[in-house]
Amino acid sequence: METKAQKMQFYNKWKEHRAALLKSTTIDTAESFADKKKRIAALEQNPEQWFKYYFPSYCSAPPADFHKKSTKRVLTSPEWFEVRAWIRELAKSTRTMMEVLFLALTGKKKNILLISNSEDNAKRLLEPYRANLDSNQRIINDYGEQRTFSSWRAAEFKTKKGVSFRAVGADQSPRGTRNEAIRPDVLLFDDIDTDSDTRNPEIIDKRVAWIFGAVIPTRAVNVPLLIIVCGNIIAEYCCVTEMMKKADKTDIVNIKTNGKSSWAEKNSEEHIDRVLSTISYAAAQTEYFNNPQTEGRVFKKLTYGKVPPLNTLEQIIVYGDPAPSNSETKKNSYKFAGLMGRKGDKTYVIKAFCEQTTNAKFVQWYYDLSTLVRGLVVQYWLENNSLQDPFFEQVFTPLFKEVGRKNGYQIFVRPDTRKKPDKFTRIEGTLEPPVRMGNLIFNEAEKDNPHFQTLTGQILSVSPTYRGAIDGADGIEGGYYILDKNLLARAGAYRVQKRANRKF
Repeated sequence: METKAQKMQFYNKWKEHRAALLKSTTIDTAESFADKKKRIAALEQNPEQWFKYYFPSYCSAPPADFHKKSTKRVLTSPEWFEVRAWIRELAKSTRTMMEVLFLALTGKKKNILLISNSEDNAKRLLEPYRANLDSNQRIINDYGEQRTFSSWRAAEFKTKKGVSFRAVGADQSPRGTRNEAIRPDVLLFDDIDTDSDTRNPEIIDKRVAWIFGAVIPTRAVNVPLLIIVCGNIIAEYCCVTEMMKKADKTDIVNIKTNGKSSWAEKNSEEHIDRVLSTISYAAAQTEYFNNPQTEGRVFKKLTYGKVPPLNTLEQIIVYGDPAPSNSETKKNSYKFAGLMGRKGDKTYVIKAFCEQTTNAKFVQWYYDLSTLVRGLVVQYWLENNSLQDPFFEQVFTPLFKEVGRKNGYQIFVRPDTRKKPDKFTRIEGTLEPPVRMGNLIFNEAEKDNPHFQTLTGQILSVSPTYRGAIDGADGIEGGYYILDKNLLARAGAYRVQKRANRKF
C-alpha cells in the first residue's frame, strides 16, 4: 500500500513527465487535413519511423538490428508468444510500449494487461502508456483525444477509442478482465521475477502455475493473443525460464554480442567496460549477460595467498582450454590459459587469462605466460578432446608456429587427450578437496585482474544445474589433473639394470 508521501512523489513525477512529453511532441498546426492523413498512412507502413515520430524522446539512439527484427515478429504475428531476455539498458520495456501503443492506436489490439511482480510495480510500468495517451500531442493530433474522465486511473484506464489497459500484480486474480465483450488480447509480463522470490522455489512454482493457469486462460480461444515477456534470466529457475519453454521465440541479447556492444549507437564500449569494472563478476553475469550466478553451491570460498619464488616450485605448467569458437564471443564459451605450479601439497594459480576471444589471441596468451617462467622447466598443455582433435593439428599447431615466429621463439605444446567425464562431476571431484583444504591457492597479486576475476567467478558459480560458462574452472581442473599425473609418474619411477653375478 502506497503512503501519502509516495503518492505525492508519484504525482510530482507525473507532472514532470507530462510537461516533458508536451515539450518534446510539438506538432505542425498549419498542416492540411489531406497532408496529415497521407503522413499518418506513411508512418503506419513503417513502424520504425512511426516510433521515431511519436516518441522522439525515447528514440534518441537508432535501433539495433535485434530491436527491428523483434518488432517485425511482434507486429506481423497477431498470435505470438515472445520472451525478450534483453539485459538492462537495451530498452525492452520502452520498445514494447511503443509496439503496443502502435497496435492499440491502429485498432489491432483492444485489451491489454500488464503483469509485474506487484501491483505497484505494474502501475509504475503502465504509467508511460497512460502518460503518452493523455499528454503526447502528436498522438492526440493524429489519433484524437484518448483520455476519458470516467475511467483513467493508474491501475486501469480505457481510451475514448475503446482500448483498455490494466495493471496486474503477481498472484492477483485476472479473471473476468474484459473490455465489454473483448477478453485480453495482449499480455505483457515485465519484471515478473524478483531476487527474493527466486530464492524460494515454492514461490516460483505457485507463480508459474498462476501464469499458465489463471493469467493466460483469460484470453478468448478464437481471438489472437500477443504475449510479450520482458525480463532478464536472473536465476536458474524463475518465471522467465519457465515461460521460455512455452514461447514461440526467446530472444536473448546481452550487453555485448560478438565481443562488441549489442547497441553501439547507445552504449559505447568504454561505458560498458566502466560499468562492468565497478561490479562483481557474479553481478555482471546476472545483470548484463543473462548468466545467473549461484555462488557457494560447491566452492563456497577460494584461498588467496602469496606465490613462492617460481624457481622454488617443484612443477610448473601452462594449461589451456581453447573452447570451440574462434569469435570474440560465443554464448557461454570462454577460452582459458593459466600458469600453475606446485610445491609440496600446495598448488598455485599464478596467472590466468579467461575471456571470449579468438584463437590467435588465445595462442598469444601462452607466449605472454612463458615470459614469466624463462629459464625454468615448464610443460605446456592444451586440451584436445575428441571434439577438438582436428583443431590441434589443423589450427593450433600452425598458429603456435606463426605466433612463435613473431615472438622470436617457439613453444612446444602437448595435447591433453584425456577422455574427460561429465564437466561438473570432474570439476567437483578434482577441485573440491583442495579448495576445501586450502591447498589450491590463487595468487593474491592477481586478485583485481579482470581475467582472474572472471576465472574465480566461474569457479564460484559451479553447480549441478548451472548452465553458464565454467570454462575457466574446467581449465583449472585440467591443469590440476596434469600436475597430479606428473607427481604420480615421479613417485612410481624405478630403474632396471642387470644384477652382478656373485657366484664365483
